[in-house]
Amino acid sequence: VAQSERPGGDWEERKTAPTSAYSSPARSLGDTGITPLSPSHIVNDTDSSVSEQQSFLVVVAVDFGTTSSGYAYSFTKEPECIHVMRRWEGGDPGVSNQKTPTTILLTPERKFHSFGYAARDFYHDLDPNEAKQWLYLEKFKMKLHTTGDLTMDTDLTAANGKKVKALEIFAYALQYFKEQALKELSDQAGSEFENSDVRWVITVPAIWKQPAKQFMRQAAYQAGLASPENSEQLIIALEPEAASIYCRKLRLHQMIELSGKAAVNGYSGSDTVGAGFTQAKEHIRRNRQSRTFLVENVIGEIWSELEEGDKYVVVDSGGGTVDLTVHQIRLPEGHLKELYKATGGPYGSLGVDYEFEKLLYKIFGEDFIEQFKIKRPAAWVDLMIAFESRKRAAAPDRTNPLNITLPFSFIDYYKKFRGHSVEHALRKSNVDFVKWSSQGMLRMSPDAMNALFKPTIDSIIEHLRDLFQKPEVSTVKFLFLVGGFAEAPLLQQAVQAAFGDQCRIIIPQDVGLTILKGAVLFGLDPAVIKVRRSPLTYGVGVLNRYVEGKHPPEKLLVKDGTRWCTDVFDKFISADQSVALGELVKRSYTPAKPSQLVIVINIYSSEHDNVSFITDPGVKKCGTLRLDLTGTSGTAVPARREIQTLMQFGDTEIKATAIDIATSKSVKVGIDFLNY
Repeated sequence: VAQSERPGGDWEERKTAPTSAYSSPARSLGDTGITPLSPSHIVNDTDSSVSEQQSFLVVVAVDFGTTSSGYAYSFTKEPECIHVMRRWEGGDPGVSNQKTPTTILLTPERKFHSFGYAARDFYHDLDPNEAKQWLYLEKFKMKLHTTGDLTMDTDLTAANGKKVKALEIFAYALQYFKEQALKELSDQAGSEFENSDVRWVITVPAIWKQPAKQFMRQAAYQAGLASPENSEQLIIALEPEAASIYCRKLRLHQMIELSGKAAVNGYSGSDTVGAGFTQAKEHIRRNRQSRTFLVENVIGEIWSELEEGDKYVVVDSGGGTVDLTVHQIRLPEGHLKELYKATGGPYGSLGVDYEFEKLLYKIFGEDFIEQFKIKRPAAWVDLMIAFESRKRAAAPDRTNPLNITLPFSFIDYYKKFRGHSVEHALRKSNVDFVKWSSQGMLRMSPDAMNALFKPTIDSIIEHLRDLFQKPEVSTVKFLFLVGGFAEAPLLQQAVQAAFGDQCRIIIPQDVGLTILKGAVLFGLDPAVIKVRRSPLTYGVGVLNRYVEGKHPPEKLLVKDGTRWCTDVFDKFISADQSVALGELVKRSYTPAKPSQLVIVINIYSSEHDNVSFITDPGVKKCGTLRLDLTGTSGTAVPARREIQTLMQFGDTEIKATAIDIATSKSVKVGIDFLNY
């Protein structure tokens, strides 16, 4: 049954006019304006959401991560087999994974050269003077999260300080994955694989704002993964949702439980977390040769303990961001419902790298480090690689120091820059816990390493604490810890210590690949996620009859003797309201002036809930529907012409349609956050 909300023209609840601080002269034009006919209602039109399913031979998911990236795929004929991409050349010592670093190298002419380990190694082998001409980028995904006013023209800065368009870099990277995946598929199938056979899934953090999600889609179009005309070939999936889908399939032997409540794999909770993990690592190592994972077509054991209405939190901690999502089970099919809108922040493992950088500032001086990065970019990359492998060796119970090799050119350049040795700098910096070892290494005590993790881990724990305070989240049964940073024993221990008594904490064994595998499963069956929370409030700008004393005087517009209040924000859906996938919200309007020949409907969004006018702070225009009303014979048009507006909420896209009921003319538009 359609539920009506507050009628569009009803202002009773907001007697107080907005304070004049924000009041602005009327913006919307009366000539093309509309006025509401009906309250909006939600149509549960499930048939339309099961649109004609295109048949794809294979689903390829790309996990485009801040620090590392990868892809996995599954043939639709055998959905229980998920294949993770083939091993990449040039892995790192101390870092074993199936993903490749998210690094990209462009030639001095700004043409794509290489990606991943290949890019890093080539860049590293260049002569330092030549290297300055090449454009090397790493960890650039965070830019989409941190840029407030993202557009198609946003720039990224390469290691040599030169600027490049973010859209180009993202498109190059996706194009690279497309070529690699198609090549691997063709080799495996023994015949040429076409892009049209592939359904693509790209994962993005749930806490990204809409412009960033749209940006990813544009980059994918530019890379040729799909096209605006064929948009359903590409699904933008949310990382924690993908993780959640995979976690449902877990069997007990595929995960490690951290809580002390039960024995895991024969280890009681009092045994160190480490023991369970080492055993798991062995298990993974044995299976490393096989890149194919069988997802049993059953609901995993953990899952079978969950009942209708049970809640669980997915904590997705990656390189750049940490994403927290709360899901609830809906039986019988075990569909997921998002209970609380995604929260989180830039608390990924990059925070640890940043602390290491600050430590180097403290010892060697910020001026030197910043100069060194620009003058010897390849050596700086080397130093960070050395740090990365030591970072992975950090553990709560570690007692022996961690050694980080300083590149020769660091030692050399420091002496030229300062006139004294690195050793001297360490002695007089009185940074405790960090010493110089005669083999030319920085020796960090485990305490010093743990201190680098602390700010980031503290932020994650604090964020989780806030989340657990929310009434919707109070009765959570499980906490799934996923993402690359979830491999860090220090983070595991902190989460366990803080929340182990409130819920069961589960880590999938191949935790770094969880999202990738879940994204493949999502591509095979996108209908599994049923309800999301709208991240924004959406509405259109309308005219309402002006009521003296109720509407602010600066919004008065007199048109042909009728007094209108302009710029009214007529709400379609509120921020944080539940929206089922494929759901349609309908509203009817009528032209403010019967003789109008054109109607312009402007769509606006805001992060706030209570929006009264389109001129309120934080309201942004994100779409325009232009409907031409000409070409109808004067007789047939009813006195009150009805224009129906529909908004359909899709995966990360929203489509709006306006229909002139008298002539059944219609126009469609996708909501656009980048170009207005």
